Amino acid sequence: METPHEGISRENFATINRHMVEAAEAKARAHQHARGRLTARERLIELLDEATFVELNRFAGGDIEHGAMGSAVITGIGQINGRRVAVYAQDFSIQGGTLGQVEGDKILQLMDRALQLRIPIVALLDSGGARIQEGVTALAQYGRIFKKTTECSGVVPQISVILGPCAGGAVYGPALTDFIIMTRHSSYMFVTGPSVVQAATGENISSEELGGGDVHNTISGVAHFLAEDEAEALDYARTLLSYLPSHCGEHPPVFAYDPLTSEPANAHRVSDLVPESPKQAYDMRTVIEALADHEEFLEVQPLFAPSILIGFASFEGRPAGVVASQPLEDAGTLDVDASEKAARFVQFCDAFGIPIVTLVDVPGYRPGSEQERAGIIRRGAKLITAYATATVPMVTIILRKAFGGAYIVMGSKSLGADVNFSWPSAQIAVMGSEGAVDIVFRKQLAAAGEQGRDVAQQRAHYQKMYDRQAVNPNLSLRNGQLDGLIEPSRTREAICRSLVTLESKDRTVTSPRVHDNAPM
Repeated sequence: METPHEGISRENFATINRHMVEAAEAKARAHQHARGRLTARERLIELLDEATFVELNRFAGGDIEHGAMGSAVITGIGQINGRRVAVYAQDFSIQGGTLGQVEGDKILQLMDRALQLRIPIVALLDSGGARIQEGVTALAQYGRIFKKTTECSGVVPQISVILGPCAGGAVYGPALTDFIIMTRHSSYMFVTGPSVVQAATGENISSEELGGGDVHNTISGVAHFLAEDEAEALDYARTLLSYLPSHCGEHPPVFAYDPLTSEPANAHRVSDLVPESPKQAYDMRTVIEALADHEEFLEVQPLFAPSILIGFASFEGRPAGVVASQPLEDAGTLDVDASEKAARFVQFCDAFGIPIVTLVDVPGYRPGSEQERAGIIRRGAKLITAYATATVPMVTIILRKAFGGAYIVMGSKSLGADVNFSWPSAQIAVMGSEGAVDIVFRKQLAAAGEQGRDVAQQRAHYQKMYDRQAVNPNLSLRNGQLDGLIEPSRTREAICRSLVTLESKDRTVTSPRVHDNAPM
C-alpha cells in the first residue's frame, strides 16, 4: 500500500498515482516501440505468470508532486510456471535505463530478498550504463552489485536477458551470472563501444559487429542462448528455469512422466544413429534426443565450441545435465573453448545438485600449435577440475571411442564418475590403432620394408593385433574402469536406472582448505 506524500490529500493520491502510471507507460511505449522493443513492464508481463508480479519500491527516487515517477529499474517478485522468482527490468525510457544510487539500491535490495527467500534471480537488462551525472556513486553501485552477484552465485540460479545495450563495466554483472540470453539484432554487450574503439584504435566497427548476439554466441562464448526476438528470449528464460531448482539446497524439479507419452520412440534403435566406422561423422544431438524424455534436449551454447554439446534433458522425469562429444564437428575433438564450455556447465550442475550424464565419442585433444599457444594445458585442466570436484550423481556412457587424455577428462571413473558403461564395440585406449602401430611396431614395420615385404599389409596386421590387445573395452572392465558393457538398445534404460540408484548419493564434503586453486 502506497502512503500519500506530504502535500497530497489521501483522496487525490490514488487518482494522481493512476494518471501518472498511465502517462509514464504511454511514454515508455512510444519510446520503446519505435525501436521495435517492448517496455520494461511489457517484458515482465511476457515473462511472468499472469497477475503474479508484486512490485517493490515502486516510487523510490520519484517525486509524485512534481511528476517524477521513479527510478530507471522495476524490481519485484513474481512467478514462472508457479514458482517464485525475483526479477528486475531496466527501463530504458527513463534516463536511458542508466544506473545510479537509487537503481543500485533497488537491485541490491531485491537480490538480498532473493537470498532470504531462496529463489532465482532474472535480470532484464536494457541500459546505457552508469549514470554519468552521479559519477563515482554510480560506479560504486556496480561494484556492490557485482559483489552481491558473487554472493548469490551457487546459491540461487541467476539468469541475465540482454534486451538492449549493456556496455562498459555493466557487462560484468551478467558475466557473473549463470546464463546469458541475447537477441539477434537488438542486444549488445561490450566493454568499450564503437566510438571509443574508433577513437582509440582507428577501427570503424558497428555495435553488432563489436558485441552483438551473433558475436557473443558464436565467437566469444559470453552468451548461452541466441533468440530471434524478445518473446523468444523470455521463453528461453522460462524453459531454462523449468529444469533448475530454486536454490542449491533444493532437489531439481521432477517432471510428470508417463511411459506411454514421454518415452522416446527411437531409444531402442539408437545404434542405428551411430555409424560403425569410427571415422564416420554423425550428429550426437539425434542420439541425445533419442534417449531423452519426449525427445527434448535444451541445448546450451549451441553455436559456440560445437565439438562438444551441453544442455538439459530429463530421464523418466528426472532432469539431468548432458555433456556429449559431437563427432559432426572436428570429429568431436576437445579444444580450449570446448573444455571451458563443458567445465563451467559441469560446475553449474554440481552447484545446484543436477545429475550429469556424459556421452563419449572422443578421439582426443585437437592437435596443433594454435591450441598449444591458446593454452590447452591450462584451459583443458578446467574440465578435469570440474569433474574431479563434482559431487552430484555422474553417469558416463562410451559409445564408440575414447582415446588418451580426452578419455580421462570426459567423466571417467578415475575422475569420480559413479557409473561408467560402454557399448561392446567401443574402442578405449591411449590412442587409436593407426597412430599406435607406427609407434609400438615401428621397428617391425621398418624391418618389413627392408626385407621387401608389404608394409601396408604388415601395418594392417599389427592394427588388428593392437585392437584385440589394447583397444578392447574388456581391458577396462578387468581393471575396474567400466561397470559393464551394455547393448546400445539398453542405453536409456542404463541411464534411468543409474539415476534412480544414485538419487540418495551423499554429497557431504569435508576439507581443511578454504578453497582450491583451480586453473582460471
